[in-house]
Amino acid sequence: MKKQEVKNYSNCPIEATLGLIQGKWKVVIMFRLMNETRRFNELSRLLPGITQRMLTNQLRELEKDGLVHRKIYPQVPPKVEYSLTALADSLIPILLSLKDWGKTHMSAVEEKT
Repeated sequence: MKKQEVKNYSNCPIEATLGLIQGKWKVVIMFRLMNETRRFNELSRLLPGITQRMLTNQLRELEKDGLVHRKIYPQVPPKVEYSLTALADSLIPILLSLKDWGKTHMSAVEEKT
């Protein structure tokens, strides 16, 4: 497994924020967790283009960065739920702004691709 480089973002708050949410899936995962706690398979169904491995990696990174809480229930079979932390809740206005921007400009973006 590739070791992630630790970067010092103390001089640029934008880089620090983007460092937490960078990647194709993190923002989408957070958006899907915005209103409710979800289990892994539920997230997988909501994100049909993501592989199981990628979802696992992205959830681990989000958890490591303090944006997602992973709750494990002591039962058989194991039950694991994911939810946003208070830190991630503070990003909700940004997520909603991204959604609104996408709605407004989606046709223009699709024309370019």
